[in-house]
Amino acid sequence: MHELSIAAAVVESAEEVAREHGAASVESVQLRIGELAGVVSDALRFSFELVADGTLAAGAELLIEEVPARARCTGCDAEFAVGSPPRLWCPRCEQPAAELLTGRELELSGVQLPEAGSCPALHEAGRGERT
Repeated sequence: MHELSIAAAVVESAEEVAREHGAASVESVQLRIGELAGVVSDALRFSFELVADGTLAAGAELLIEEVPARARCTGCDAEFAVGSPPRLWCPRCEQPAAELLTGRELELSGVQLPEAGSCPALHEAGRGERT
């Protein structure tokens, strides 16, 4: 179950953000997960709870934005939904070649720390695709 190792990396990153800002805890963690990333959201949520226990992220909410898979046909330049399992066949011109635009993301997009004064601190994490 690779969701456990993903959860461990997410918790580690969230704790790093909390420490950098002198926070004693993490309220929530936001992730962007592509439809084709091969991640089971429910398994990731379960793993996150297990891994976060006893850390600054204990009790934090894991918020997941699911990113649909979209592609662009290299023949006619049409954009279309890929679906899962992926169908990389252009519905307009019936060409098999397509460029995948979205759907493989696995990004830590934000960490919400406890309120400091009257405004909540949303700290954006570095974005990047899973390697």
